[in-house]
Amino acid sequence: MYLCYLGTVGSFSFGVLDLLGLNCGFRCKVCGFAFNLTSKNQIKVDLVDENFTELKGEIAGPPDTPYEGGRYQLEIKIPETYPFNPPKVRFITKIWHPNISSVTGAICLDILKDQWAAAMTLRTVLLSLQALLAAAEPDDPQDAVVANQYKQNPEMFRQTAGLWSHVYAGAPVSSPDYTRKIDKLCAMGFDKNAVIVALSSKSWDVETATELLLSN
Repeated sequence: MYLCYLGTVGSFSFGVLDLLGLNCGFRCKVCGFAFNLTSKNQIKVDLVDENFTELKGEIAGPPDTPYEGGRYQLEIKIPETYPFNPPKVRFITKIWHPNISSVTGAICLDILKDQWAAAMTLRTVLLSLQALLAAAEPDDPQDAVVANQYKQNPEMFRQTAGLWSHVYAGAPVSSPDYTRKIDKLCAMGFDKNAVIVALSSKSWDVETATELLLSN
């Protein structure tokens, strides 16, 4: 039998017992694995279909950021070599951030790559992602378009990130002007998601965004 350590929350340690052995693809049987890691930071992990190799995480957008008020879903895949190798994590919820792909949700974060340590836990990962939302690293981007906007026009970045947070993560409305531009292009028959991407990447210029949409 094999015990994989997940981490400690309060006075409880979370782990998974592999009843079938490592050669069975790290199949696990878990009882009641669905918990809030901490209510203060509003981060959460849920088991998916009683299969510990795939989890669903959730983090709340940090206060005083464009992501405040939003809730962000994460796909977490646990490799057989965990905890010696990091979990594979990506954003399911669409987000506008220099270190997260606006297309795939892929994340550029050192602890999910070469700076991972076996002593780290899923709590560490989720708190680090919250910290990343509060302090982007535009010089080490996952999404170059977003990073360029972040550096060249910080206010536009904040409004764009806030708009994405409203549309995709349930945050309060942040920019009525941007919303009107979205509605204008959607009224022309374009897909809403495509409109948001086009306007966001074209500095919210309706004419150039329309040209991009027509070219696609």
